[in-house]
Amino acid sequence: MKLKCLLVDDEPLAHKIIQNYIARLNTLEVVGSCYNAIEALNFLYEHEVDLMFLDIQMPELNGLDMLKTLPHSPKVILTTAYTEFALESYEFGVVDYLLKPIAFPRFLKAVNRVIDDSSELQRSEKPPVINQQYSNANESLNGYLFLKENQVTHKVFLNNILFIQAYGNYLKFFTEDKMIMVADTMKNIMAQLPESDFVRVHKSYIVSLSKIDQIEGNQIKIINHTLPVGNKYRLVFEQKFKR
Repeated sequence: MKLKCLLVDDEPLAHKIIQNYIARLNTLEVVGSCYNAIEALNFLYEHEVDLMFLDIQMPELNGLDMLKTLPHSPKVILTTAYTEFALESYEFGVVDYLLKPIAFPRFLKAVNRVIDDSSELQRSEKPPVINQQYSNANESLNGYLFLKENQVTHKVFLNNILFIQAYGNYLKFFTEDKMIMVADTMKNIMAQLPESDFVRVHKSYIVSLSKIDQIEGNQIKIINHTLPVGNKYRLVFEQKFKR
């Protein structure tokens, strides 16, 4: 079943780009195109929508103010040229925040999050068929962190983190598509991560167990990164990895 999508943007070119991206996918279909928030509100009252691609800066009523008026909102992916609304937008439970110009791989990643959430909801409505030990771990990886790098705050899903490296008074978060550097400590970040999924392997490294590709001696390989395993942390790491 395809997800019904509504496009809300005051720029015709933005509509054309998203429409072209959606046309490449078998999982989405466009059911409406609105050029201001008032038009979109009227559409939502009369039609069923699963996913809304919403611009923020629009005349009369901006996208975030529009979300405040909705008692029940569909899944929302924000599409905007402005970074300053990122932190505020996640208070509305948006799925993702796409900065224009939007590249197709980045668009696809946001859409896959919606599809994954929809699949998870469908699975939760069925009787459980997996061991509870593993379902708890999967649920923890669905969480996220807000990481502030300079003046930009990033929402980072735990299942996208490869590893974390201490760098002086900072931490480098290596994800599947970027590196984010924040002012924090290893001790503080370990307290925020699920113990079943992340382990400290060195005084300077925390790794996601699910991202490990290879272990050779005192080294871990994650994609094209090679990380050391410290003697102090090896026993705990081996116990968690075997589990």
